[in-house]
Amino acid sequence: MAHLGPASGGYATRAVCDVERLHVIPEGASDAAAVTMIGTGRTTMAILDRARITADDVVVVTAAAGGIGSLLVQAARNAGATVVAAVGGPVKVAHARAQGADITVDYDVAGWGETVRSELDGRAVTVAVDGVGGDKGRQALELLGPSGRLMLYGWSSGSPTTLTSMDLFARGIITSAAIGPGPSQAQGPIRRLEEHAIDALATGVLVPVIGQSFPLARAAEAHRSIESRATVGKTVLTTGAPR
Repeated sequence: MAHLGPASGGYATRAVCDVERLHVIPEGASDAAAVTMIGTGRTTMAILDRARITADDVVVVTAAAGGIGSLLVQAARNAGATVVAAVGGPVKVAHARAQGADITVDYDVAGWGETVRSELDGRAVTVAVDGVGGDKGRQALELLGPSGRLMLYGWSSGSPTTLTSMDLFARGIITSAAIGPGPSQAQGPIRRLEEHAIDALATGVLVPVIGQSFPLARAAEAHRSIESRATVGKTVLTTGAPR
């Protein structure tokens, strides 16, 4: 298996890549799990590298029922942290709870931030990991206590989380982006992150959630399902009979 890099714009049944990009699929792993970890898993590892989650942390994860979010919930639980999963809708609340979140909230319901504060009973949020952006990302930021860490990896809402220098001064928070140009995007570190993700799959430390699989001929349906927010975990396209 291999991640092809910035080769977006379509799908194919075959692809060409440099041999140096190839990884061996771990024994017993499905194709769907392997392809999830080579991309989504790699991004998760970049986030975890920067977040440095420990057992002392209280971690808020937005989009916690998604492919990356599900892995982050597992990883934070593995570290012994208290995990708050913020998701949209009751189905995703149940999914996040099944992944091991200590507190689950529906961020489509007004006042979800206050619900989190009440559930934590005075404990401060130390890490917020946000891939949603917009108002939900901003609310996750505002849950952070002094010296909290804000880790950003996207904005599925359509707009990034609003952040100003005054947030840094007033709150004393530390913020970082786990995607885009930077140390984690150089070829060497990318390979390292991929290897860490594959090792986590092989050892069972992280278990990717495969929500739906579609044959390649139904790619448009897969996109509609994702865009309607009807999916949990990773959505996968397949060609032929998957393992």
